[in-house]
Amino acid sequence: MGLLDTILGRSKPVRPDLDQLFAVPSAALTLQAATGFVPTGLGSVCFAGVEGGTFARIQQDVRELLDADTAHGGIPVEFSRDSYGYTWLLARQPAEDTAALVNDLHAVNTLLQDGGFGPQLLCSLIAFRDDRDRPLALVYLFKRGAFYPFCMQPGQQKRDSALELQVAGLLKNDLRIEEELSRWFPIWGAPGLEQ
Repeated sequence: MGLLDTILGRSKPVRPDLDQLFAVPSAALTLQAATGFVPTGLGSVCFAGVEGGTFARIQQDVRELLDADTAHGGIPVEFSRDSYGYTWLLARQPAEDTAALVNDLHAVNTLLQDGGFGPQLLCSLIAFRDDRDRPLALVYLFKRGAFYPFCMQPGQQKRDSALELQVAGLLKNDLRIEEELSRWFPIWGAPGLEQ
């Protein structure tokens, strides 16, 4: 980083560290104990779709990787596209097995990154709900190497900013929290969050 970057307030980009995802099961316990939010067993990966045979093969590899459990009662992975053209992959595990869900999300991110599609990865999320049916997601920003909480009012497209700040404060010792609040993007309609 040079002097000009410092003067203009530019920061050195953080290198993604997918292993940060493995801290989520511990953070989930902290979150549950302090707020009552419990994992739903749903998680997603969002990436910019790229046309072409290589990307189609990677998508097929991801599907085969996560669908391997279907013979033993697992649920197939679901792909969808949002109104912005981003591809979402929804993974499911039993609600009490956050570690298995994190393993699935890590495997998908790694497969895409190793396939040369790291620049297309946007975020991963793990969904939670409380006894008032409020949805909450822990969102991992791939390009920032950090998490942020995204909390919504039930059935509304309205954020609960106070709860987001409370959750960020609770989890700052468990997860690398994104410091720039302007990067806490809303993820309305994200698969897994509103289901």
